[in-house]
Amino acid sequence: MPVRRPFARAAAALAATTAVTAAGVVLALPAAAKDTAPVVTGSVTVQGNGFGHGHGMSQYGAEGAARAGLDYRDIAAFYYPGTSWGRAGGNVRVLITADTSRTVIVKSRSGLKARRVGHAHAWKIAHHKPHAKRWRIKPMSGGRSMLQFKTKRWHRFKTVHGDLEFTAKGAPISLVLPGSRTVAYRGTLRAASPRPGGMDRDTVNIVPLESYLKGVVPSEMPALWHPAAVQAQAIAARTYAAFERAGQHGYYQICDTAACQVYGGYSAEQAASNTAVAATAGQILTYGGQPAYTQFSASNGGATLSGGKPYLVSKTDPYDKAVSPYIGWTKSVTAASIEARWPAIGRLTDLSVTTSSANAPGAGYVDSVLITGTAGSRTVSGDTFRSFAGLRSSWFTFVLPSARKHH
Repeated sequence: MPVRRPFARAAAALAATTAVTAAGVVLALPAAAKDTAPVVTGSVTVQGNGFGHGHGMSQYGAEGAARAGLDYRDIAAFYYPGTSWGRAGGNVRVLITADTSRTVIVKSRSGLKARRVGHAHAWKIAHHKPHAKRWRIKPMSGGRSMLQFKTKRWHRFKTVHGDLEFTAKGAPISLVLPGSRTVAYRGTLRAASPRPGGMDRDTVNIVPLESYLKGVVPSEMPALWHPAAVQAQAIAARTYAAFERAGQHGYYQICDTAACQVYGGYSAEQAASNTAVAATAGQILTYGGQPAYTQFSASNGGATLSGGKPYLVSKTDPYDKAVSPYIGWTKSVTAASIEARWPAIGRLTDLSVTTSSANAPGAGYVDSVLITGTAGSRTVSGDTFRSFAGLRSSWFTFVLPSARKHH
């Protein structure tokens, strides 16, 4: 997509002040420019492609590639060129971000046990208190934890030093979230202390990697898409988890939101995606003998963007372009909102972009945006403008209104 630079004055101002504007300093314009600059009124139209950061695998592209006859290994090779195949297993510690309280509350079920973290002995709490409806781990002062059960009210079962966790021999446990919504998780649910001795607790799900994948894949991609695409998603998600796990040694290793990858636990599982996880069991992508950083996003708009790794390259993507619904989207952004966000520019007169040097041919991922006004100009990154305007990706350009009011 062509870069729009409608005013030579704005381009000259950028060239003359690159070092200063890169530091985020608002530059005053000459008095003559202030007197004659055309002011943008109403809304600016933003045109773009893709949905997400554009690094690595496009999920719509994986679907398009699968429809074209590629299997999951072919799809992985296309989006992560230069990687090798490896294996990963074991557990992963997942932060459950929706449980914002200090307590961990679960529904009672057969086989439910509680134990102190780091100790082998477990209390068969469902057996000891068969009439209990719920169980709760509550923090106490001095780094202690209280285990409670509920019939009509809460009762103390035991108080211990250290953290506590629930398990049910791998069977799903229903976690009660604030507001009484419940989500079931395989593995162990731990009330983990972020800092030893404190009162804060975070809920962490310790779960086998393959079980974790069953809650990730259908949360990231429709389970009923082409099987090869869903299998490619399983490879990317398993590898991403292995990569994150390798670099984290705290009380959790990965979160459950789009900031990491979305994880819905046992409640999110679907038969078709479970089949895809099983078909690729244990397989990951490696680079230099270590798990690769397998980033992925919904759609790259027809071209990937370099992600700073040898296997995250810029290249055109015919598979995404063939099926993605995010080709040629538009969004309106008011001049008033831009002026409110960057008030030192005065009244908005122009917007122009500098595209990334890592763009594949024909792509338009934006490196920086020059925002020009009657009182000065400001250069911000493409990602900053994308976040401000709520754009689907950083592949965009501007169409300003043809009729302008002169200051």
